[in-house]
Amino acid sequence: MQLTTIESPIGPLSIAARGRCVCLLHFGADEDYILKQLGSWYPNVSVEPHPDPAGAIGRLAEYFDGRLDALDDVEVELNGTAFQQRVWKALRGIRAGSTSTYAALAAGVGAPSAVRAVGAANGANPVAVIVPCHRVIGSNGRLTGYGGGLDRKEWLLRHEGAAVGLF
Repeated sequence: MQLTTIESPIGPLSIAARGRCVCLLHFGADEDYILKQLGSWYPNVSVEPHPDPAGAIGRLAEYFDGRLDALDDVEVELNGTAFQQRVWKALRGIRAGSTSTYAALAAGVGAPSAVRAVGAANGANPVAVIVPCHRVIGSNGRLTGYGGGLDRKEWLLRHEGAAVGLF
């Protein structure tokens, strides 16, 4: 397992990868939390520092420099339930500059009455930014919960050119 923390326009980001797949992108540098999370997914894993886990650092730099599709084909390994996996896969289909609602996402994964469960899956996303849970907003057009904080969510949406004037 490879791990590093970088500075970004939205603060420190910790990135972990197993082989060619990013398995964690966490806001901040809380090493105890990160190691505990990785250990819960991969018991007895050896975590080593690496300057660019799975090549994600270069891709993130491109994204922050304005190449908004730079993260679209970053390989990820997502640890979660089957329902969470469906939600996270659907999130990757929301293109930069676009948004969706929790209700539309629930309908899109075949569970139209599971809006709260979609919100919970969004909140449990282990690979923030790359799996773009920041692109999901409330049905009223307002920004709602985001693990990285609403300021980061708004920054990411503005960076991508989403119509954030509605928020």
